[in-house]
Amino acid sequence: MHIADGYLSPQTVIASYALAIPLWVYAFKKLKAELNEETLPKLAALSALSFIIMMFNIPVPGGSSAHAVGTALLAILFGPWVAFIAISMVLLIQALVFGDGGITAIPVEALAMGFVEAFVAYFIFNALKKYKFAPFVAGYISIIAAAFVIGLVLGLQANFTDESGKPLYFPFGITIAVPAMVLEHLLVGLAEGIFTQVVYTFLQKEQKK
Repeated sequence: MHIADGYLSPQTVIASYALAIPLWVYAFKKLKAELNEETLPKLAALSALSFIIMMFNIPVPGGSSAHAVGTALLAILFGPWVAFIAISMVLLIQALVFGDGGITAIPVEALAMGFVEAFVAYFIFNALKKYKFAPFVAGYISIIAAAFVIGLVLGLQANFTDESGKPLYFPFGITIAVPAMVLEHLLVGLAEGIFTQVVYTFLQKEQKK
């Protein structure tokens, strides 16, 4: 779900930063309140694991990618706000160090893969937590929700055209961008769901020892 620089209009970039910055500020405050000697190593390790699984990208036609994220697991274990800021930091490092996604696209990616996916996963898990498969469902549905948001934002870029009607940024409209992103993640979501289920179950067993 990484987006390269040049695919988003300046209007979209400005609006996304304006929305993301106050959310980042609040999320950072929540992060500071949650961190202690017990949670910090676990959060750091799981954020690093999220970083690794996001590096396995499957190209999506048109200029994005499909991959597991790991947000759902972080949201379940630490809450959606902490997951949001953790994934945002992962995306920033990937963009700055590895060129995986553009700087202009960071807030859109963070709002989709961090904010939306975290809150969707958190609420689904808590609604189903009496069932053993709750982590899988939370991971699966939340990443599809994130893919939908990315597809929607990309598809809206086709409305920005030059005088001849040629798209200036991402060239494909919503009817192409949204299905392309969602359909890819119907499969990739299985990896996200399995990852969330397996790691969550393992950590729960370790905690009981």
